[in-house]
Amino acid sequence: MIIKDNLRYTKDHEWLDIQGDTGTIGITDFAQGELGDVVYVELPAVGTAVKAGEPFGTIEAVKAVSELYAPVSGTVSEVNTRLADEANLVNQDCYGAGWMIKIKIANAAEANALLSPKDYSQLVEQH
Repeated sequence: MIIKDNLRYTKDHEWLDIQGDTGTIGITDFAQGELGDVVYVELPAVGTAVKAGEPFGTIEAVKAVSELYAPVSGTVSEVNTRLADEANLVNQDCYGAGWMIKIKIANAAEANALLSPKDYSQLVEQH
């Protein structure tokens, strides 16, 4: 299982990569492994406002359908449109080509409430 040292994590297994005022969001290696083969990802449109802790989309896999939760609040600035035709990118490269949305972060301080890589590692060890 891969947990990247440069990311922040939610208890719902999303990751956040902050670059300036933009945050890139995806699901973790643990989450994609638990879901199994991802077959569909529903993502919001560019310009949609998302709120920390609230759903912004859904992910459908062979085993289950799950909601995707925003790690921080902001406005969607970019959507990974490749996932519409290649949802399996989430399984192949969840921290790279399988990213989901980018948002312009409204309140960077919300990221302080997210899990560190060490804390997230401890969380998944409990599963």
